[in-house]
Amino acid sequence: MSEQNHTSLQASQLEKNFVPQDYETELYQLSEARGDFRADPSKKGKAFSVMFPPPNVTGTLHLGHALTFTLQDILIRWQRQKGANVLFQPGTDHAGIATQMVVERALDKEGISRKAIGREKFTERVWEWKKEYGGTIIQQLRKLGISADWDRERFTMDEGLSNAVKKVFVQLYNKGLIYRDKRLVNWDPDFRSAISDLEVNNRETKGFMWYIRYPLEDGSGTITVATTRPETMLGDVAVAVNPDDERYRDLIGKKVILPLTGRKIPVVGDEHSDPEKGTGAVKITPAHDFNDFEVGRRHSLPAITILDESACIWLGEIEHDLHEIKELSDPAFVKSLAGMHRDEARAKIVSELKHLGSLEKIEPHTLQVPIADRGGAIVEPRLTLQWYCDAATLAQPAIKAVETSKIIFEPRQWENTFFAWMRDLQPWCISRQLWWGHRIPAWYGSDGKIYVAETEEEARTQAGADITLEQDEDVLDTWFSSALWPFSTLGWPDHTEELERYYPTSVLVTGFDIIFFWVSRMMMMGLHFMNDVPFHKVLIHGLVRDEKGQKMSKSRGNGIDPLELIAEFGADATRLAICAGAGPGRDIKLGRTRVEEHRSFVTKLWNAARFLQMNGAVLDSSFNPAHAQTTLGRWIIEEARQAANNANNALEASRFDEYARCCYHFVWDVFCDWFLELSKPLLNGDGPETVEIQKVSAYVLGVILRMMHPIIPFVTSALWIKLGYEGALEETQWPVLTQISGTQEANQEVNWLISLISEVRAVRSEMNIPPSQKAPLLFQETSQRCFGWATQWEETLNRMARASSIKELTEDPPKAAAQIVLENAIILIPLEGLIDLDAEKARLSKEISHLQSEIDKVEKKLGNENFIARAKPEIVQENRDRLESFQLDLNKHKAALMRLS
Repeated sequence: MSEQNHTSLQASQLEKNFVPQDYETELYQLSEARGDFRADPSKKGKAFSVMFPPPNVTGTLHLGHALTFTLQDILIRWQRQKGANVLFQPGTDHAGIATQMVVERALDKEGISRKAIGREKFTERVWEWKKEYGGTIIQQLRKLGISADWDRERFTMDEGLSNAVKKVFVQLYNKGLIYRDKRLVNWDPDFRSAISDLEVNNRETKGFMWYIRYPLEDGSGTITVATTRPETMLGDVAVAVNPDDERYRDLIGKKVILPLTGRKIPVVGDEHSDPEKGTGAVKITPAHDFNDFEVGRRHSLPAITILDESACIWLGEIEHDLHEIKELSDPAFVKSLAGMHRDEARAKIVSELKHLGSLEKIEPHTLQVPIADRGGAIVEPRLTLQWYCDAATLAQPAIKAVETSKIIFEPRQWENTFFAWMRDLQPWCISRQLWWGHRIPAWYGSDGKIYVAETEEEARTQAGADITLEQDEDVLDTWFSSALWPFSTLGWPDHTEELERYYPTSVLVTGFDIIFFWVSRMMMMGLHFMNDVPFHKVLIHGLVRDEKGQKMSKSRGNGIDPLELIAEFGADATRLAICAGAGPGRDIKLGRTRVEEHRSFVTKLWNAARFLQMNGAVLDSSFNPAHAQTTLGRWIIEEARQAANNANNALEASRFDEYARCCYHFVWDVFCDWFLELSKPLLNGDGPETVEIQKVSAYVLGVILRMMHPIIPFVTSALWIKLGYEGALEETQWPVLTQISGTQEANQEVNWLISLISEVRAVRSEMNIPPSQKAPLLFQETSQRCFGWATQWEETLNRMARASSIKELTEDPPKAAAQIVLENAIILIPLEGLIDLDAEKARLSKEISHLQSEIDKVEKKLGNENFIARAKPEIVQENRDRLESFQLDLNKHKAALMRLS
């Protein structure tokens, strides 16, 4: 430790400062050694289970992970305290394309290629890499305090999960729900593999729109087509116009001649063509554009592939056109494009079109370019033969489950997003042209048939001894194995005790971006193979943004490494800052300043505990809060009861921000700022009231430590041990407190006192009264009950409200006095002699004028429609916040001036 060079995890004097690094590792190891996180299906208690959204095995902890896992861990620790039989199931995803990319790069540095060493050796290298580096994120999650049952850690490529994947594939294939088809997919030309939509980012790019003349076959003229991709025109099979576009209505059904190849293609009427964009006429290339693919299906058009797996020109399907070229071009030109990369081919084609007189014009154009998330290649829509899953059929039970509230999304509006996706599903491409992943359990026989089986031996049994078999080279989409996660990790297809006890799981915490890719597919698979939903509730959180509300990115330089936050401020402060910002479905503003603010809270709690320890507040296990006699004791016990109830209700409602706010308010405002300050005279005494307040203080601190353990586990555990509380905090129950009698009177008295002190302080601040100057409090038209409270707490009012005396006003009130109105009481503070009244009036008037001027400026800006439309949302919000702050200050200054008047 910073003061002792070691951590003493036993009852002892608290150090002056809490240094998280001195405690976090040792406390975590202690919890693991005790088995605090271990699940036991044989134990009693209602099951509460949560599955890791398995992070990529290649990954390192980022703020998105920190958000998801912190919220999950809060629920897990809370439910443990409530006596549930808890399973927090950890694991990682094999991350097919990401992992293969990492290992390929490592091989490149050694001068070795994947293909040179072959599939078997390559996968051995991947397993070696996984063994050495694959556990990085798991260790990082431990630093965050994630209390998972690490003994049960799973990996999507481990033997059990691999067997589950094979069984699911075979069963779905046998039911006709998995099949092969030739369709358009997202194709990564660098990896030469299909990739999922989630692995594609659309990037706004400045490019060009080329306007190309297509001659009509009958020689009556041309039709100009606008395109951003002239290099794919070799695969054009039609020109589409909108049937309602009067410019082209008479051309529908006619044919045009495709420049460069001479191929005759039809003009079709289709609503895909927007009359307002370009020329209103678009070229249709079904093999290289998703929209064109659908147009082609509607009009029964062929699909011609002209780009190979590396995005280079391939002429295999247009060889016949080369013999038909007449006056439009030289066949040698088209042949010269073979093997040329698309970018180079585009330049040559545009040049040739100019030469032919077919290029009408070129205009600058901003377009969305699909970029592969891994590697950064420009993604090509490509027509290939792949394995597909009939997602539309599997989706129906999942849709019904949400419609009937068997699964609830929170916030509920995300159910509309879910329905929109699920009711318009395309077949799910589940094959990938990679080596790392679950190899597809399908064998191609020398007899031309496909044999799908869990093992090669079963496939041979199906095929017969005379048939030669060769297994499919492709692997399954990573999301396929992830879709089985809620039941495969529990031992399915075996009927295990864990599966019986913990499925369906209780809640899933995740971001909105993978509702379709992961959440919906777990629903499909769970309902199909388990005949039950995989979880009852889906909590959708927002994105983590910087403190100004801007999206974090490398280019902006505003990204934050959560491990740096943990190292600088501690895991507790990081978790608390995350939780405090996690409102339902909204984005979270997080930065170093916010985490530092929450470290101040952790410090405040530690200092409060140290103060109590130094003042003899030691837990008495025989203390019964119902026997408390002091007004202050009964008041804080009732406040603690309400705080624990509010905290529990917030977690029941999945309102993490409310939970954090409730705890923060009770600890900082109620316990530290009021109770400890009010209790100082008693703690300095030596009578029976002192003994009671010491016991009450230790009791309420224990409630705080239990109530806040789910969110700040390290500092609460350290205090629990060092202050000598019984047992392990991780094994204690959530505080469920019974209301004691006699608290109503105590609450009225103490809350009235707090209101009085707060009002006096506000007046002194508004009036600019120096702290060194005391002033009498004169009570006018005050009930005897309230005046009795004031005299009873006179020492406190002298100390905390800077009152020189407490008097009942029996004569005319002073001319210059500030007035405070409370329930059943009017209090006057004489001002003459405390401040220069005229100078103070002048100061307030000047400040009021300045604030009004600032308000006028901001209101004018916010009233400008151009500003609202053009400014970034965070700038608009910043101005609204400024306006609110100015108006608040203005009201305070006006109130102060009125007091003086």
